[in-house]
Formats: sequence, C-alpha cells, structure tokens
Amino acid sequence: MANHVSSLKRARQTVVKTEVNRANRTRVRGSLRLMREALVKGDVQAAQTQFRETVSALDKSVQKGVLHKNTVSRYKSRLNARLKTLALAAPVAAAPAATKKKAK
Repeated sequence: MANHVSSLKRARQTVVKTEVNRANRTRVRGSLRLMREALVKGDVQAAQTQFRETVSALDKSVQKGVLHKNTVSRYKSRLNARLKTLALAAPVAAAPAATKKKAK
C-alpha cells in the first residue's frame, strides 16, 4: 500500500478512473452487441439506426481514451461494410421475380 500523500492520491484517482473506463467500455461493448444483433436479424432500418448510435459511442470512447483511434476506425469500417452488404442484399431478396426476364 502507498505511504506518501501523493501516492495515496494517485491510488484514489486510479480507482475513480478505473470505474469511468469500465463504464465507457461497457457502453461501447453493449452498443457493438446491439449492432451485431441488428445485422443478424436483417432489418436494414434498425441496423442503420443502431450503426449511427454505435459510431457515436465508438467516437466518444476515443475522446475519453478508452480505445485507440485506429481500433475504432477498423471497427467502424467493418461494421459499415456489413451494413452495406445487408442493405444491398435486402432489395434483391425482396423482389427476385421482378428482375427475371422471359427468354423468347
């Protein structure tokens, strides 16, 4: 255990900062989980809404020093790619008969 006044203060600060970081990390992980669930369900509208919320949570985590900016950039890129794939696949699956033409 710390004995100096300054080291006691640093120990107190560490406890507080650990709780703040844990709360921020939990919020980010929860948002990522909701985003993945929305993608699995296949609901494009819900996934787009959740994507905006997830990106916001990720960006805030960078500002607060919880995650590195390159890590967040990678997460956002991969989520956006999955969202684009879902958005492009949804209209094709909804109207497959309209795209087929009869051969004469």
